Amino acid sequence: MGDAETDGPAADALAAPDAQPTAPAPAGRPWRVWLLAALAAVIVAGGLAAAWLLQPPVTEASAPPSPSPTRTATAEPSPTPTPTPTPTPTGFPANSAGYDVTTLPQVNVFAVIPGLAVDDAAFTAPLPLRAVALGVGAPVWADPTAQPVAYLPHEYPYDGTAVPVVEEQEHWVKVLLTGRQAVPSQGNPAQVAGWLRKSDVELAPNDATVVVSISGRTIDIVRGGVAERVATDFAWGTDRTPTPMGRAFIMTTRVVPEYGYTRGYPIVYLSTQSPTMDGFGGADVAVAAFHYHDDRSGPISNGCLRVDPTAITKLAELPLGTPVIVNP
Repeated sequence: MGDAETDGPAADALAAPDAQPTAPAPAGRPWRVWLLAALAAVIVAGGLAAAWLLQPPVTEASAPPSPSPTRTATAEPSPTPTPTPTPTPTGFPANSAGYDVTTLPQVNVFAVIPGLAVDDAAFTAPLPLRAVALGVGAPVWADPTAQPVAYLPHEYPYDGTAVPVVEEQEHWVKVLLTGRQAVPSQGNPAQVAGWLRKSDVELAPNDATVVVSISGRTIDIVRGGVAERVATDFAWGTDRTPTPMGRAFIMTTRVVPEYGYTRGYPIVYLSTQSPTMDGFGGADVAVAAFHYHDDRSGPISNGCLRVDPTAITKLAELPLGTPVIVNP
């Protein structure tokens, strides 16, 4: 910023601080030195101001964030499990005793067993189930808290071993049976019933019920609540030999050529017997049945239900154990 003459002594002084002092500078030059010093001070001050202006202002955003409070996780209370209730046994208690059924009276169409109970709900529709005894046969109880009074065979020449269920419990089923408690001359010959252990039988669905109305002169086969009308006129028992009323079931179905009045159509035998006759036609039984007959209108039979060819054909197609309810 100066010339060589001004800078020369100053440079020497820096290089050789121990050198001898030179003569004082001329009197007219000090203002220039002060000017340079002032300019330098201004430059330094300006640089500091610029550096201060270039710093970013301290704001909330640039300030270090305060630490957020730590959130302590609160454990959700576990629901108390509801204990599964123990099922309450329904009906009669279980019976696991063993029995020699061959020592008991056999339930069949010819049997008269005083220990059997008469059906106590004659016009109540059975359940849609039928039972068949396992093994040789199943013990039958009139009272499941007592001893068995008979046994239902697994097979029998005259059938009657597939029986409808009228009540179901946890360990037991109540069923309709063939045979009688007594003959009419000695007691009550109505439809009988008994209890079987579930462990002694095989259960299967019953999908149809036959419903007869004497006063309405109709016979229907009912499946799933839908009725199929199979007869609108038929014959039934006289006042002296009435048709058994109430619920029963199809015991067996067979063609009997010797009975010419059937014209070769099958006879559908029921589990009920005459309420007034101990026997019929020389036999010890008086079984009610559906069958064909040329005379088939009104109260003219010995207790059977006489129907036309179409009706007997459809009735004969039903499985054994199918319930039948005969209404007045």
